[in-house]
Amino acid sequence: MADDPYWNHNVHYHRAVLAALPDGCRTALDVGCGDGLLARKLATRAARVTGVDRSPEMIRQARAQQPGNVTFVEADYLDGAALPAGAYAFVSAVAVVHHTRFEDAIAALTRLVAPGGRLVVVGLACDRTLRDRLISGCGLPVSRLLARLRGGKGGPAGVPMEDPSMPWAEVREAAHRLLPGCTYRRRLLWRYVVVWDKAHRTQQGGP
Repeated sequence: MADDPYWNHNVHYHRAVLAALPDGCRTALDVGCGDGLLARKLATRAARVTGVDRSPEMIRQARAQQPGNVTFVEADYLDGAALPAGAYAFVSAVAVVHHTRFEDAIAALTRLVAPGGRLVVVGLACDRTLRDRLISGCGLPVSRLLARLRGGKGGPAGVPMEDPSMPWAEVREAAHRLLPGCTYRRRLLWRYVVVWDKAHRTQQGGP
């Protein structure tokens, strides 16, 4: 987005997250919020937003620019006691799930989504096949052009970094298996986007 303080491949796909945010969202959670850039964007469209990150430095930076309807929490989303289960109508996770076992990450994220809520994952995968490498190669000129237009790639200091180890095909299969009915799209700049809606609880005595 034109008014972002910096640009990188994760920030580029913030617009995909915002496009998936339902109108009138009351409670949103950004997992692995970093310096809070995406959480602050969500706060312009959602009533209340929580950003969570296990890095003390990232939370310190996030709290330095904290809107009134945003709360930043230093915690690990994988800790079942850190955040209330089923409390968020919208949950986003950008460049987060590859830091741990995919199945464990998805289980923790889906636990946080309220019945009827939505989960959006923007993730990374690794190239395993010739087709993977060809697709990834197509992103290079686009990335260079965008970086030039946006003043180069940037981001907050101290962000934990880790290379993905799960191939694209395995991510796609696991996403459809663990998140029935989800949409999975591989994007050009070395990211995939998964959108999943959690079913409403069946009412007692219902079908």
